[in-house]
Amino acid sequence: MKNIFLLLCLLIVTNLAAQQKFINTRGKEIIGVDGKPFLIRGTNLGNWLVPEGYMFKFTKTSSARLINEMLLELIGPEETNIFWKKYLDNYITAADIHWLKSTGINSIRVPFNYRLFTTEDYMGGEGEARGFALLDKVIGWCKKEGLYVLLDMHCAPGGQTGDNIDDSYAYPFLFESKASRALTISIWKKIAARYKNETTVMGYDLLNEPIPHFADTARFNPMLEPLYKEITKAIREVDKNHILFLGGSQWDSNFKIFGQPFDSKLVYTFHKYWTDSTTAVIQDYIDFRNKYNVPIYCGETGENTDGWVRGFKNTLEKNNIGWHYWPYKKLDNARGFVTFNMPPHYEQVIQFADTTRSDFGDVRKNRPTNAAEIKMALEGFLNNCKFQHTIINKSYIEALGLR
Repeated sequence: MKNIFLLLCLLIVTNLAAQQKFINTRGKEIIGVDGKPFLIRGTNLGNWLVPEGYMFKFTKTSSARLINEMLLELIGPEETNIFWKKYLDNYITAADIHWLKSTGINSIRVPFNYRLFTTEDYMGGEGEARGFALLDKVIGWCKKEGLYVLLDMHCAPGGQTGDNIDDSYAYPFLFESKASRALTISIWKKIAARYKNETTVMGYDLLNEPIPHFADTARFNPMLEPLYKEITKAIREVDKNHILFLGGSQWDSNFKIFGQPFDSKLVYTFHKYWTDSTTAVIQDYIDFRNKYNVPIYCGETGENTDGWVRGFKNTLEKNNIGWHYWPYKKLDNARGFVTFNMPPHYEQVIQFADTTRSDFGDVRKNRPTNAAEIKMALEGFLNNCKFQHTIINKSYIEALGLR
């Protein structure tokens, strides 16, 4: 009997030790591996695995799909594929992650496009092996530096938003397409199966900024939480270790669509841009936290003055809310951790991207004629975005209370 008791004690201790390897939740808190509250502080690797036009200084060419189409028209298929390969290799590297660790952050959020895990051509390649290779790489870098990783499906099959941010077709087809929902669930299950034992991964942000305010919210809003439940069920079949992050509707702002929490490891995430920096703008989320005794967190914010960045960060932390500011890196921009310079002749790329190209005649008429200058501009972009050529936005980092 004594031996059985000792064995049971050993099993309990072993199980608790295993649980403590993962970031967890307890009531209103996210809990670190030391068993103490863990306040998320970090940034988003925006524009790496999900290119966005405004970060290239484009106005009309706004999504990854449209940027790719523009490059195909500008430099052709072969050179476009070469560009994307170099881009993926250069934009985020081990050096970026090493430096980020030195600032004092504890985690990063990694936005990705579902197309990285399909046979669709995306950023010069296809196949889930490439998608996993990219995630493995950044997770490995973060593991070495002691940073946690939140994986964010920024672009879901069919589109959960219907705008440039989800690289879709201007409508949230995800919610009306059984095939798109099945693919979303399948991809998340594969990701969860691969990283179920990876302690560097903090969790999975299931859908970024679903259902914009200009969609038929009365129709789409009731569809969101049921889809979250389906994805959760599939993930839990292979991974019971990781936290699941659920964003509200209307750009991760509306928590009224949520009912009673349906899983023991949920964090509810909101995004806030261009509002006041006071507690009043997040009071609804605090009330939700208090009502359901669950953690909340701000997955995206920033792109504002240093004063606003400091003020909102202080408001979040005063209310025990963690954050990932957006973005880490952006061309010719002081409102992020680092920036990099615009290369010579790049204005020609911007002009072509923002010129009407509605038919083949427009493309031919508006394509820049000096191929050497265009090559110089694109190679200059790829070179300047490397970490060794970035410029640290010191006052922005200080506004976040970082080093």
